[in-house]
Amino acid sequence: MPGAFRQVPFMGVIRVNVEAMKLGYRMGDPSWSNLGQGQPEVGDIEGAPPRFDEFEIDLADHAYGPVEGISELREAVANHYNRLYRQGKASQYSAENVCICPGGRAALTRIGAALSDVRLGYFTPDYTAYEDLLSTFRRLDPQWIELRPEHAFRIDPAELDQRVERDRLGVLLVSNPCNPTGTVVRGSELAAWVEMSRRRGVTLLMDEFYSHYVYAPMAGQQRPGPVSAAEFVGDVNADPVVVIDGLTKCFRYPGWRVGWVVAPRAVVQALTAAGSFLDGGASRPIQRAAVEVLRPNRADQEVEAVREVFAEKNRLTVERLGALGVRFPAPAIGTFYAWGSVRELPAPLNDGQGFMREAFKHRVLTVPGEYFDVNPSRQRSGPSPLGGYVRFSFGPPKANLIAGLDRLSEMVSRITVA
Repeated sequence: MPGAFRQVPFMGVIRVNVEAMKLGYRMGDPSWSNLGQGQPEVGDIEGAPPRFDEFEIDLADHAYGPVEGISELREAVANHYNRLYRQGKASQYSAENVCICPGGRAALTRIGAALSDVRLGYFTPDYTAYEDLLSTFRRLDPQWIELRPEHAFRIDPAELDQRVERDRLGVLLVSNPCNPTGTVVRGSELAAWVEMSRRRGVTLLMDEFYSHYVYAPMAGQQRPGPVSAAEFVGDVNADPVVVIDGLTKCFRYPGWRVGWVVAPRAVVQALTAAGSFLDGGASRPIQRAAVEVLRPNRADQEVEAVREVFAEKNRLTVERLGALGVRFPAPAIGTFYAWGSVRELPAPLNDGQGFMREAFKHRVLTVPGEYFDVNPSRQRSGPSPLGGYVRFSFGPPKANLIAGLDRLSEMVSRITVA
């Protein structure tokens, strides 16, 4: 490594892939099961509209596009949120409330660059990339909020309110539904979060990339619906609520690298300025294709199909792993992950790292729980309290998922007998 460069570690899931590749894994290899992957299956699934397999490139697409995104897609995203979450509300999102970014991480990077010196509350366990984000932007003062298994990795809104006041927080960053635990803040609980942010002037950074992966209905619901803090925003240009999402998870197009931020106009302007030097904006032809993905009938068909297919894979994963002795302290009602404790398994499987390395021998990828112990600049020392957990992804196609679960079953049986 040349002296001018520092050693930059890979983030959690990529770290797993790199280690697996040393043992022969290659992306897309059908003889392996990637139960660590952070993407949904991207092929045809039952009930969903056909996958896009071509798009047109307009002559204008060869030029630079607007850093904030093309107007057609910004308007489509605004309409998508108004249709799902803001029907009948006086304040509606417009294209001016939307910033298109080349993927979710680029959206988070723009936000990190645009934030002022501020005390930012973050949770554990949560998305691994937050650690890199909070370590890179030194103006941010990260404040740790631990979510514990005995509380199903949740925090009561009243307790959160107290933490915000006590720690003088200006920003809260959270994935909802939560990657990795699958917990979901919704309904009156989510309304209380938004009300608190409005009352205390605390900006909510709501990473909602799994917003449509919700499998259990709330009381009074016939079917589960999507989740977004946008539902409880009063004034879209005044309430300090920033929503991050995109096509990656909910619409199963991770390779398109289309993300967005829905926020007050002033925030969008700041993110546009940040994007002008960070990334320059998303691909123009891909953005125009994304408009078609968000057509209401097509979008609703995709979401319903995804929920049906992934709910079945959720059930299958939890049942099969539970039979092996993996314990789930919180019901997995969101995302496409099962967050399980392996502490009751025989050694070396009773530790996330040990489980991962043994699973490699059976051509299965999993992610150790400690990778989700967000710890900016290594502020906390000692062993991680999440060392006995593993995140299992049911993102792969069902046949590949079953093959991976079968091999994990064989692995546990062999070690138990030995």
